[in-house]
Amino acid sequence: MCGIAGIYSNNQIDVGNVLIKMLNALQHRGPDSAGIAVYGGRKKEEDTHYILVESNENSIGKVESILGKSLSKEFMKSSNTPIYSGTLKTDFRSLKNKINKIKTIDNSNVISAGSLYILKDVGPVKNLKKTVDNLDTWGTHGIGHVRFSTESVVDRYHAHPFQSYITKDISVVHNGQITNYENIKTTLENKGHEFNTTNDTECIVHYVSDKLNEGYSLNEALEMSIEDMDGPYSYIISTENELGIAKDPLGLRPGVIGEKNEVTAFASEEQAIHIALGDAEIEYLKPGEHRTIGCGSK
Repeated sequence: MCGIAGIYSNNQIDVGNVLIKMLNALQHRGPDSAGIAVYGGRKKEEDTHYILVESNENSIGKVESILGKSLSKEFMKSSNTPIYSGTLKTDFRSLKNKINKIKTIDNSNVISAGSLYILKDVGPVKNLKKTVDNLDTWGTHGIGHVRFSTESVVDRYHAHPFQSYITKDISVVHNGQITNYENIKTTLENKGHEFNTTNDTECIVHYVSDKLNEGYSLNEALEMSIEDMDGPYSYIISTENELGIAKDPLGLRPGVIGEKNEVTAFASEEQAIHIALGDAEIEYLKPGEHRTIGCGSK
């Protein structure tokens, strides 16, 4: 059992703080790790990407050599391995190549890269809150997760959200299991897509990214995912301009939607919606239902 949350606003809001409050309301669903992804808050030049890298003092020099610049040692001290951050001026293809090279360095992982900002760490939400309180996490939308691990490793890198680099700025949080994960993974690997973990959540973000890369809308990609993915699940996915939620055909994992004053919230439980929006109109997703909101949604 995990907890998922998402928020979308037509105006700038403190996305990070709102998500932390929602995740606190869902803390009982997952004590192992917590994470958020924030979108729409940072103005940047074209082809300028924010990058967060998990590394150590013995390996960070090699990372910086690949990136061609120095990084700043950052935050999230509850894990043994520190985080380094910086901005990178390059096109998306070159960014992906650099990320693939960093993956070959011992004790080094890219946590996020793009116009989004992913913050995640092991332990309860209060650990993550210490980081968020010291950062500017304003934006238009974002997603969050508290994890109860049932299968894969518990560390920062395996915490949600997960990002894919098949397309720009896409991340996902997930509650449940994808029971045909291996089949989906094999299909995507045969198309040249690389997996970095054994976490079944990773197949969701790669699957949807692949559909977007083929020209489908987010709404269409979510509909196809429900047809192709087996098991009990609900997930929230974010792109640069949209937010989506999907629920398995049998309705075995919860999904709740709330709306108020041009702000929409998604979550595992109603109480998280009320924490974010107050007295909002509530709707429960039906089995096999999905929803998208944002620029380009239908």
